[in-house]
Amino acid sequence: MEINGSVALVTGANRGIGLAFSRALLARGAAKVYAGVRRPEDFEEPGLEALRLDVTDPEQVAAAAAAATDVTIVINNAGIQAGPGLFEGSFDGARRELEVNYLGTWSVSRAFAPVLAANGGGALVNMLSVASWRANSRWPSYAASKSAQWSLTNALRVALREQGTLVVGVHAGYVDTDATVTVDAPKIEAADVAEMTMDAIARDEPEVLVDEPARQVRAALSGPLDLQYPTP
Repeated sequence: MEINGSVALVTGANRGIGLAFSRALLARGAAKVYAGVRRPEDFEEPGLEALRLDVTDPEQVAAAAAAATDVTIVINNAGIQAGPGLFEGSFDGARRELEVNYLGTWSVSRAFAPVLAANGGGALVNMLSVASWRANSRWPSYAASKSAQWSLTNALRVALREQGTLVVGVHAGYVDTDATVTVDAPKIEAADVAEMTMDAIARDEPEVLVDEPARQVRAALSGPLDLQYPTP
């Protein structure tokens, strides 16, 4: 679809990948970009229209959909990593991950599907992860939430096809953001994730494999189990 002249909403837009998405949309000619953030009063970024949006709050999601009726692109980027280890720690963080990463994406997608339909179909983009496909004993609940989000993305793709909505799943390994500062591994820049996603939207492509880890794990899904689930 055409990004130039579009109106977009990005959740979790205050920093990291979400902010990179927002800037990339403006650079590609989007007429308006709503930045979904928890505290609009603390957010300042030239060219973006701050919109109060906690994706776990049904009332805020409904209010956002009522306010942003001109949206043609929705990017579900809001996400957290807060879960316990496999055999220790409280399940509170795991529940929070599911609330934000999975149910939050579902809630926003459900609220904005009619908006996209009314505006000609548009595009729905979900920021996923290589963790959607690869078991992780260090962060098992995060991987589980991303697997659920991937399954939801596939269901949305089937359900929204009739109304002409392009549904895009974006998969990447480690991205250089505040969330990965303690990770000692190769990382890709958030701006690169955003640029590749913009290219996919423009070409009507349903899946983005941002980096080599994403491409390798995706290719191994039908291969031997020791390739699909390497030791983290």
